[in-house]
Amino acid sequence: MRDYQSFEVRNVSVIGHSGAGKTSVLEAMLYYTKATDRFGKTTEGSSMIDFDTEEIRRGLSVYTTIVPIEWEDSKINFIDTPGYLDFVGEKQSGFSVGDSSLIVVNAKDPLQSGTKLAYKQAVAEKKPTIFFINKLDEEHTSFDASYQALREEFGKSVIPFEVPIVEDGKIVGSVNIIKNKAWYYSPELADKPCPVPESMQEEVALYKDQIAEAVAMGDDELMEKFFSGEEFSDAELKRGVRIGVRNGEICPVYSGSAVNSIGIQRLMDLIVSYFPTYSERGMYTATTPNGVKVELLTSETEVLTAQVFKTIVDPFVGRISYVKVLSGVLAADSTVVNANNGKPEKISQIYIVKGKHQTAAGKLFTGDIGALVKLQNTRTNDTLCDKGKLLMADPITFETPMYGQAVVPKTKNDEDRLSNGLARLQEEDPTFKVVNNPETKETVIYGIGDQHLDVIVNKLNSKFKAEVVLSNPKVTYRETITKTAVGEGRHKKQSGGHGQFGHVFVEFSPNPDEEEMVFAEKVFGGAVPKQYFPAVETGLRECCQKGPLAGYKMVNVKTTLLDGKYHDVDSSEMAFKMAAHLAFKDAMTKVRPILLEPIMNVKIRVPDEFTGAVIGDLNKRRGSIMGMTPVDSDQEIDAQVPMANMSRYCVELRSMTTGLGTYTMEMDRYDPVPEPYASRVIEESKKEKE
Repeated sequence: MRDYQSFEVRNVSVIGHSGAGKTSVLEAMLYYTKATDRFGKTTEGSSMIDFDTEEIRRGLSVYTTIVPIEWEDSKINFIDTPGYLDFVGEKQSGFSVGDSSLIVVNAKDPLQSGTKLAYKQAVAEKKPTIFFINKLDEEHTSFDASYQALREEFGKSVIPFEVPIVEDGKIVGSVNIIKNKAWYYSPELADKPCPVPESMQEEVALYKDQIAEAVAMGDDELMEKFFSGEEFSDAELKRGVRIGVRNGEICPVYSGSAVNSIGIQRLMDLIVSYFPTYSERGMYTATTPNGVKVELLTSETEVLTAQVFKTIVDPFVGRISYVKVLSGVLAADSTVVNANNGKPEKISQIYIVKGKHQTAAGKLFTGDIGALVKLQNTRTNDTLCDKGKLLMADPITFETPMYGQAVVPKTKNDEDRLSNGLARLQEEDPTFKVVNNPETKETVIYGIGDQHLDVIVNKLNSKFKAEVVLSNPKVTYRETITKTAVGEGRHKKQSGGHGQFGHVFVEFSPNPDEEEMVFAEKVFGGAVPKQYFPAVETGLRECCQKGPLAGYKMVNVKTTLLDGKYHDVDSSEMAFKMAAHLAFKDAMTKVRPILLEPIMNVKIRVPDEFTGAVIGDLNKRRGSIMGMTPVDSDQEIDAQVPMANMSRYCVELRSMTTGLGTYTMEMDRYDPVPEPYASRVIEESKKEKE
């Protein structure tokens, strides 16, 4: 067992577009530092990081993975996050525990949507950021073109710190701008600093001036020296860069190739030199159960607070909880308290996780990340504390799942396993939700997109042995009436002995002020005795559960019992209930029933360039544009759209906006369904019944 108290701990979230090579960069680091004896590849199943069967099958990261690297007396906890948007929940949990961000960029397409989203998130959370332009060894790539694209998109804070040396179209080395030295990748010159090639000296001087200018902007003393024309010393330059990186005024750009281990060593040097350790944060704010804010030191001397940021539920191992120690020390064989629910938890063992490998540890110190097993009362976003000192960390905000599919077990044997599997997977994934719709009798599962739900279905099968079938969930249409009419219901049955008799006249009228059916009576002279009124009302309410057009619930209807007849012997509650059913059936031929559909308020945020395409698409969905508001460089579109046309919107909006569009949706009202859509819904309902 090894404790890491002697190490400076840095937590770095590795983010960017899917396929940019984030996992490959970390595999290269593991190989370079001899943590592995081979360069792992996801598609070959040899990766230490992407080892899950879903990741191997898809050839991309699905889950957040912790990859600790020991380098230069430092421990860097790299948090490898998925770039594919369907797995944004994993990215959000991993990003939340990183104190800095490494954005990996594909040299062939530096401004992919995942790069833009990654930078936007890093800026919003004020996290120091480094860019690594990857895959520069591939054909048709250019460092200069990639760098210029990043600088034009994200601003002057984006500055090169190491640029490649290209000879005959191949990268043979790189120049470090700060050190003003060149390194070549040939075995005889490996790790030996050399003079900058003469052909690159002007370019390097230009980049060094950019760094010096950015450094000067963050320090009054250095600014004065810069404008007087004096050169900074190496120490001043390094100090200024550290300040600039930490406050976000400098975003260094590095370059190389993960698969050929080009630029990997000095990328780790850069991270250790300029990214802050967790303890350098100094303070963080926690909250007591009573809502009082408390400032805590990011130090081992402080009280314990450790937040669970990720949960894995394994049918055999049980619950595995990933934690980050925000203050104090978390020790094995200790008892702590969950501040969110006040329940105690026994910490039996602590593990340091490195990809698919786990190593037992006696303690986790401030800033470090590890895993706990078999916690009974703790879920993602809960905070573990010392007894009597309950403090909660700010919860991680997760994306709201919008893509729904009805799920049905394939066989009777799958039913119980399905229920258990869905419950466990909700514990594991905050972006996965299960809703049992009592009206449609469907179980609907919600995720971020179709690939997300595909992973869920595969896990139900592989982990919980439950096979299921997915389909589009039913839309909860309604039916109502547009005309007032009276229906007559006469129920008479004679079969020896007491018979059955009930006779009613019921008025049906539109009632837009009340959704649920309203029952009233205007019976004179005891034509229908009062004891039968509840039976009539019950019969009418039963009928309103299934309208005459397509069997959907009837709303906005007022029913009034006007008249009727009874028999002293043969009348009963059941007879009058049946008479009410007949009166309903008779009236529905006269009141002109119509179909209503749910209309959703939709708020969509997209970059300006996609506004026209999104509005055109909304019009095709029978949507109404209610307004537009500029928000930063985006447009926020308010629209109202029928629910029936929004079932796959999250997938289609992503396609339209290259993943840069977001939306929220909530129910507003019911409106009449226009023809020919109403006829189509009614016809489909009839076919389903057949």
